[in-house]
Amino acid sequence: MVRSGARHDHDTGPAPEALRLVKVTKSYGTGDSAVTALDGVTLGLARGTFTAVMGPSGSGKSTLLQCAAGLDRPDSGIVQVDGTELTGGSEAELTKFRRGRIGFVFQQYNLLETLTVAQNTVLPLKLAGKRVDRRRAREILTAVGLGDRLGHRPDQLSGGHRQRVAIARALVTEPRVIFADEPTGALDTRSAREVLTLLRQAVRVHGRTVVMVTHDPVAASYADSVLFLADGRLAGRLPAPTAEAVAERLAHLGDDVMTGV
Repeated sequence: MVRSGARHDHDTGPAPEALRLVKVTKSYGTGDSAVTALDGVTLGLARGTFTAVMGPSGSGKSTLLQCAAGLDRPDSGIVQVDGTELTGGSEAELTKFRRGRIGFVFQQYNLLETLTVAQNTVLPLKLAGKRVDRRRAREILTAVGLGDRLGHRPDQLSGGHRQRVAIARALVTEPRVIFADEPTGALDTRSAREVLTLLRQAVRVHGRTVVMVTHDPVAASYADSVLFLADGRLAGRLPAPTAEAVAERLAHLGDDVMTGV
């Protein structure tokens, strides 16, 4: 089952670590065609931090995000989000936990075209059976620059504005952790910069923890630190990253693969 460790169910206080992985392994396929996407990854991320995850194609970064967010199950190891262990839980338990504690921002926005900006934003609350505070939703949408677009539908918005809706939707449930998968991959430079600033504000202003998979050194430079993956293993951590330092480190990945961070 999904276990909350020593904390009781009525205790909603945040855990010291937002995310903890212990010897997480994940493979796809069988026999000679098996591919190890994650190879015994151990890491811990403090709450209230913004972490970028980078690595070449096939390094395991998307699998890491999927397993960390409870969207996929590791073959072995432990995944804890906000002090609650996700591994071993039923699908219903995981779904309930994700809706209450985790927010998601994807490259392709995942907005429902038939719903307005306001309706898309509060959808996670409705799916979780929670009371919809429309005033709070308006405040969040105003904060991300969409206070005048509440009645618009996604096809009336630019890519950058659609991603702002996705960020507002991720914030509305007040999640402990927001997982972002290439959130700027489909955006122009200006929109990407605005979206990254919003994600950083989610950490600085709202106290959320953001974990972002990206291939872009400039995007990674908005994070507090960068984790590098190579061949399914951690290959280093870079604090206070600059785009130049990230690009340099990416060029030498695999030189010193580590077993944990």
